[in-house]
Amino acid sequence: MQEAAQFFNDNGYYIARSVFSQEEVSELRSHYMKLWAEKSPTNDPTVSAALKDDRPDPLQNYTRLLQMHRWDQVSLNFLIDPRLRDLLTTILSAEPYAVQTMMYYKPSGARGQALHQDQFYLRVQPGTCCAAWLALDDSDEENGCMQVVGGSHRWDILCTIPADTRLSFTDVTVPLPAGVSATPCIMKAGDVLFFHGSTVHGSLPNSSKDRFRRSLIGHYAVGAAEKIGEFYHPVLRMDGAVADLGFSEGSNTCGVWVDHDGKPVIETVEKQIAYRKHE
Repeated sequence: MQEAAQFFNDNGYYIARSVFSQEEVSELRSHYMKLWAEKSPTNDPTVSAALKDDRPDPLQNYTRLLQMHRWDQVSLNFLIDPRLRDLLTTILSAEPYAVQTMMYYKPSGARGQALHQDQFYLRVQPGTCCAAWLALDDSDEENGCMQVVGGSHRWDILCTIPADTRLSFTDVTVPLPAGVSATPCIMKAGDVLFFHGSTVHGSLPNSSKDRFRRSLIGHYAVGAAEKIGEFYHPVLRMDGAVADLGFSEGSNTCGVWVDHDGKPVIETVEKQIAYRKHE
C-alpha cells in the first residue's frame, strides 16, 4: 500500500489492479445497463436522462448519469466501498469525504473528453479532490481509455481554451506545453484508476467497432477540506453520514503557459471563470 502512496505522490495517479472481482463488475454492468434502459427513473435534476434512439451521436443515446448515489443504493455502496476508502486513505494520508458519483457508457463511435483538471470544477478548499475511476470493461486506446499527464498534479489550475468538439463531448480543454503528452491507462475490468484533482486527464473517442468503455467514478475531497462547490453537497463521510462542509466561492485566477528562459512555466493571471458542475 505504501508503494501506491509513493507512486501517487510522484505521478499524481495510481492504478490499483483487480480491486473489484469479475463477478462484481458483471453485476455492476448489468445494474447500470438496466438503469439506462429504464431511462433513469428519478426526479433528481442532476441526472441526465437517456434521449431518443434516433439521435446521431452515440452519447445522446447513452447519456452519462450523475450523482446516482443520492437515489440508488448500489451507487452509494460503490462510493463508500471499504476498499476504495482504504486505498484513498493510504494515498491521501487521511480518510476523505465522498462527494460525487458518475456513470459513463461510451459506446462504439462515441466522442471522448478533452483534457481537463477536476479541481477546476469541484473547488475543494483547502486541498484538492481525488477520483476513483473503475473500469467496467477492459479499457485501451481502441475504445478510448483514460489518459493522464504524469506529474501534472504539481501544476496550478490552468485556464481553459476551446476544445475540438469533433473529438470531445465537452467544449473546453487545457493546453499542454511542448514536449508534454498524456499517457494511456490500459486497464482491465475491475481495475481502479486514482488521480489527483490537478492531474490533467481525458480520453479520445471510442474507435472500436462494437465495444463499450463503461466506467463508474467516485469523486472525493481530501480530509482537510472545509469547503466545496455547491453542486457537490450534501458531502458524505466514508461511513455514509452527512458531513458539515461549507460552500466554496471559487477563484478568479488560473494559470497560462509562458516561456521563461526557454522553459515553459505557469503564470497566474486574473480571469473571470465561469464555473460549471463537473463534466
